[in-house]
Amino acid sequence: MGVDYYKVLQVDRSAKDDDLKKAYRKLAMKWHPDKNPNSKKEAEAKFKQISEAYDVLSDPQKRAVYDQYGEEGLKGQVPPPGAGGFGGGMDGGGGSTTFRFNPRSADDIFSEFFGFTSPFGGMGDMGGGSRAGASGFHRTMFGDDIFASFRNSAGAGEGGSGGIPRKAAAIERMLPCSLEDLYKGTTKKMKISRDVMDPSGRPSTMEEILTIEIKPGWKKGTKITFPEKGNEQRGVIPSDLVFIIDEKPHTMFKRDGNDLIVTQKLSLVEALTGYTAQVTTLDGRSLTVPITNVISPTYEEVVKGEGMPIPKEPGKKGNLRIKFNIKFPSRLTSDQKSGIKRLLMSS
Repeated sequence: MGVDYYKVLQVDRSAKDDDLKKAYRKLAMKWHPDKNPNSKKEAEAKFKQISEAYDVLSDPQKRAVYDQYGEEGLKGQVPPPGAGGFGGGMDGGGGSTTFRFNPRSADDIFSEFFGFTSPFGGMGDMGGGSRAGASGFHRTMFGDDIFASFRNSAGAGEGGSGGIPRKAAAIERMLPCSLEDLYKGTTKKMKISRDVMDPSGRPSTMEEILTIEIKPGWKKGTKITFPEKGNEQRGVIPSDLVFIIDEKPHTMFKRDGNDLIVTQKLSLVEALTGYTAQVTTLDGRSLTVPITNVISPTYEEVVKGEGMPIPKEPGKKGNLRIKFNIKFPSRLTSDQKSGIKRLLMSS
């Protein structure tokens, strides 16, 4: 079977980039060899395995190979499938590209993740790039106070102490969606332009198309995060780009949680004698709802299962609630009044 990288990082198979980062940050700090001087051998082995798991799962190509072929396939240089996979056509010529797994050292991953180019540069004689101990970190750097401040600032992604780069504030953008989009689900593509740094540190502008999968039933306020898609600049971790779902007003329906509300106009005669509501659903179906009850101004007809999809309960929907706007006559003749009295008094 090989190693289960998802279990190593304590995440499930649907884990997103943010989940992987949180898991790696927590476990790498816990099992760093210099934090575990009394069980260094065990810590080094765990630290290496945690780093390898993060290296594989945070790389879309490595993760795809691992998900299909497992650890053995990943390290056995398996060529990815040409059809339906990530291999065919990746080289631009339509042919399959051969995948090669080049594991990075645990120290390099740790340094890259926390923004260090050399292990705690500027400390004593370490500025020259010398590496102390098997893990490459100076023992004294992991005193409790320094360790706590390092972890807290890394977790917050702000400010930074001890050489940790701060993370730029998240960029938030509203993403307007029609009620139909949120009912059926859809894919939206957003073109972004951002500043990036090439390996030599020169800035350039890059355009990228982000794909956003809108799931059926998503609510206003749902956030979709693209980690570190902001502008790159020296010494700062790029900001996350966050899209926030907004719901456009609909001409017919109002949304109330998972329910949909529609208001129908009808006459007083229909309210008293019977009415059939005709409703066109958000996916274009025609509903016919006969109502035999007397319809009062506060009456609601509930049609079960014709509301919005419930994202956490696939296949289930809220309810459709039909409200009524009863048109009363502006005036009645004396004959009409006496006729109505006679009818109502006798009933």
